Amino acid sequence: MSEGNGQHPETAGTLAESEEDTLLQDSPLEIPRPKRAQGQWALGYLEPLTPQESNKRNQDGLDVFERIIHQYAREGWDSIDPADLSGRFRWYGLYTQRPEEDKMFMMRIRIPGGQLTAEQLDACAGLARRWGKGVVDVTDRQNFQFHNLHIEDIPEAWAMISAVGLSTLQTCGDVTRNVLGCPTAGVDAAEYIDATPYVLAVGHRLLGTKEFSNLPRKYKISITGCADRCGHEDINDIGAVAHRVDGRVGFDVLVGGGLSTTPHMAQSLGAFVPPDELVEICVGITTLFRDYGYRRTRNRARLKFLVADWGIEKVREVLEKKYLKRRLVDGPPAPTTHAAHRDHAGIHRQADGNMYVGFPTVAGRSSADQLNAMAAVSRKYGKGRIRTTTQQKMVILDIPEAKVDAAVSDLAAAGLHVRSSSFRRSTMACTGIEFCKLAVTETKGRAASIVDELEKRLPDFDDYCRINLNGCPNACARFQIADMGFMGSIVTINGLTTEVFQVYLGGHLGEERHFARIAKGARVRAEKMADYIESMLRLYLSRRLPEQDFSHFLNALDNEALQAFAREAMPPGALVEAGTSEGGSAHAVRDAGEQDDTAYARAQRAARTRAQK
Repeated sequence: MSEGNGQHPETAGTLAESEEDTLLQDSPLEIPRPKRAQGQWALGYLEPLTPQESNKRNQDGLDVFERIIHQYAREGWDSIDPADLSGRFRWYGLYTQRPEEDKMFMMRIRIPGGQLTAEQLDACAGLARRWGKGVVDVTDRQNFQFHNLHIEDIPEAWAMISAVGLSTLQTCGDVTRNVLGCPTAGVDAAEYIDATPYVLAVGHRLLGTKEFSNLPRKYKISITGCADRCGHEDINDIGAVAHRVDGRVGFDVLVGGGLSTTPHMAQSLGAFVPPDELVEICVGITTLFRDYGYRRTRNRARLKFLVADWGIEKVREVLEKKYLKRRLVDGPPAPTTHAAHRDHAGIHRQADGNMYVGFPTVAGRSSADQLNAMAAVSRKYGKGRIRTTTQQKMVILDIPEAKVDAAVSDLAAAGLHVRSSSFRRSTMACTGIEFCKLAVTETKGRAASIVDELEKRLPDFDDYCRINLNGCPNACARFQIADMGFMGSIVTINGLTTEVFQVYLGGHLGEERHFARIAKGARVRAEKMADYIESMLRLYLSRRLPEQDFSHFLNALDNEALQAFAREAMPPGALVEAGTSEGGSAHAVRDAGEQDDTAYARAQRAARTRAQK
């Protein structure tokens, strides 16, 4: 676990010594008690308050594995217990996909830190080709998702990836999800420390154990050793970022971030955590969440709500007194960065003098053939090492500089462009209505179409505008931190179901982090999105100051000016006024775990009908 040789300024501040001897002599620990019980185990509320909590108490999600292998895969879909199908299957990366009557699954593979070998990539390609109709989605949590699998396929699919060291364990469900890391960890020319051992150690400690297999809600961790903080620690439940203080490298640990329908930025514990203590700290925070996290309602069960209610100081106090039994060393926050959205696309030098090449998959959609092509290039020109990123991109490491052009050419022949347009690099999309049962609008195909159109209409655009499309309010494609974020919904106009997207502008992590601001009243017809984006970018180009990029341009606008800018950019026929829906808008905000017969649920049913046509 070696420290990097990159040159970085030290974080200003002096580390305070630990106060282990005096901690237990402080005033007694007082735990906040909400006025209304929230199902917190440590406060004695052990009776389940939701169907999901009852299901988890009846049987742990980890226990479904044997039934999948030895019963359901042999007896078929109709033999599956509904409580397993809608709940426990997720502990092994399985969701039913749209339309459910087709009786097929989405399967998600865990890729810790986004690190893959050529052998693993070929295995994933084989899985997609044999059982998934060749479709592979690269997620913004560094995973792969496959679609169109039948229950009978699952044992063989699991065996195929297990043979190369991959798993679907805990990629869904109320557990620790895939631990994020910097895609160039270990080779980055300017990293503080290679965080790979800590990514793996934290995952190893929290996975596959019933100690942590029943958390209140999904739980996301990011650990990065680079200076650019590209693991998006601000929007994770735990985000650990390396920095140097007083000549020592350690981690600034942030807690309580998350997006979805109620976004929160993570907050620093205000501690300097030595690398050899990071696993202990992550386990302590996870245990605190398990014990004190809210379980009354699904839409307030994430750690971010507990942190918001308690305050970060109380979270640290409880962590220290109850779980660590010692004080943490006080420390300053890690430096912010202007490159928090680094996508690793392009050609870059590694610490050892070799190069790495990064390239986009268009809105995260790839294929079995492309995975095979990536594996072949990594073997031919590199050392067979590939990485996924938090921006739905791919990276191939260890290419000698003299072989870069040949590698780039081979990738281009497979439709993977290292030298790509700004729009191809910067556009992301969630799974959307094609497969996701929560989505109400199409995203992947629409994003690809938008990219094609913008490349034709604005061929000389050399700025970087992050465009994120989401098919529902749950923010899998992170529309709240995009330059242009679009959240899908549906309305009924003249008796016709119409897909529209609410506009969010100016989201940003890193320096002066903040969530995107909603452009009030600016809902765009889905078929007019390319027109709207083109119009907005042309308006920006005509008004920006010298050296001002799109992100800084948006953030220089006050709220009134931003609203005016969003409306002025609206082309004819694109705007759908707020409230323009017969019987009410389907722009209802719902959490993924709380579905019922609301406008959102009706929107889903209408979307399914539309997709089947």
